[in-house]
Amino acid sequence: MSLSLIGIIFVQAYYINNSIKNEEEQFNFNVKKALSYTARQIEEDEIERYFDKYQNLVDQEKQADTVAISDIFLYQQNEDTNETIISRSGILEENYKLPSSFFDIGLDSINIKRILNKSETKIYSNRGALDNELQSNPILSISKIARLTEAEKISFAELFKLAGSRVPIHKRIKNEEITSLLSSKLKEDNIELGYEFAIYSNDLATKVQSEGFELEKTETYSIPIFDSDSGRNNYRLLVNFPKRNKFIQSSIVRMTLLSIIFTSIIIIAYSSALMQLFKQRKISEIKTDFINNMTHEFKTPIATINLALDAIKNPKVIEDKERVMRYLQMIKDENKRMHAQVENVLRISKLEKNELNISKDRVKLHDLIEDAITHVELIVEDRKGFIKTHLEADKSSVLANETHFTNVIVNILDNAIKYSPDAPKIDVYTENVGTNIILKIKDQGSGMSKAAQKRVFEKFYREHTGNIHNVKGHGLGLAYVKRIVDDHQGHISVESEKEKGSTFIIKLPLIS
Repeated sequence: MSLSLIGIIFVQAYYINNSIKNEEEQFNFNVKKALSYTARQIEEDEIERYFDKYQNLVDQEKQADTVAISDIFLYQQNEDTNETIISRSGILEENYKLPSSFFDIGLDSINIKRILNKSETKIYSNRGALDNELQSNPILSISKIARLTEAEKISFAELFKLAGSRVPIHKRIKNEEITSLLSSKLKEDNIELGYEFAIYSNDLATKVQSEGFELEKTETYSIPIFDSDSGRNNYRLLVNFPKRNKFIQSSIVRMTLLSIIFTSIIIIAYSSALMQLFKQRKISEIKTDFINNMTHEFKTPIATINLALDAIKNPKVIEDKERVMRYLQMIKDENKRMHAQVENVLRISKLEKNELNISKDRVKLHDLIEDAITHVELIVEDRKGFIKTHLEADKSSVLANETHFTNVIVNILDNAIKYSPDAPKIDVYTENVGTNIILKIKDQGSGMSKAAQKRVFEKFYREHTGNIHNVKGHGLGLAYVKRIVDDHQGHISVESEKEKGSTFIIKLPLIS
């Protein structure tokens, strides 16, 4: 399961990484396509603009400087119709030398040409004529003269590209033209992103650039422009996008968020399942420990009761009233002890279901302490120990349930007695701190580990001692103590060290 989860995460990461790479490649392709279109369109627009001026100049000139003629003749006889067809197609190149001031390209004059196509077809009849002779007049004559503007345009473009390289770049192109062409082309590919541009010549900046352009070679797109200028200037159109990475990432942010959300859900569900598994395992261990302790603790009183009953059945014993009464008292005590344990379990269950009715009244904590001590002092005396009180708090009035809070103190004292291998030595302190009263119950018993201190108030928890049950209990007393203290808006903690005893500290709010 863990490997599957790790695999899913790696697949998601790989997919997202590939998506970003694909978006980058698509973005780069679209930008280069827009740059190519812009550069090509700028060149074509410039040629078109000057070609219109050229045509006007040529049309105004009446006398050509030189004329070049190229003719093609085609002679064909048709025996079926007894006719002869003579075709002639000619190209006339009329050359003009005109002042270049109109073009503003830095030359004294410019040679331009007008290209004309003249075609003529004549059909002669062979009837009535001698062999190899044609009639003097054709039976059909077709003539046509037209300008070859496309040929002129090609010729002019080549000429102007050579001459145009002498013109400063800022006179050939305006920032607005670049912005208009580039923005419209980028918009076609859904790239609505701020950009900066510039034209460089031989790696040097020209006057054609946007205000915020900064050359960053790794982030800048570049394409040649006016690349037919005989390599003289090596103009390049450069563009960079300051927010390029953010734009690329934003295109997959929704997919990434969904991927993260669903992966997180899987991780949370898996973690929750693991936690539940560990929790169930822990509960199972606690349950087993609880059953072992409960069995051990109930086995002794049950055995004692059975032995006492068997002894009473003995005819010799039944006549001895003193012994019978002692056995009966023993049965009563053992029964009372088992009843107390069952009550502890029921009290915790009711607390968790909020079924335990805890009404509170104004009581003096010192009185509850004295009352609780009377419940255990005989046991302490029997073990040759002591309980000393140091009740130094001037104010001890609290809002509490007398019965339950007395049980809290009794449970802590009982714990101190149980976990004192030798004679119990217990000190009880009170003091006022601000608007609170602090109760400390300190013993000199076996103490507990740091790990046990963190879990000592958990239900059924007892520090692991293997299969040794030298201290009776089910891990319910301190869980009950914490629930009651919490219900009284108080706080309980423990400080302990192995073989040096423990100190339980309860803080309760005072009432005036």
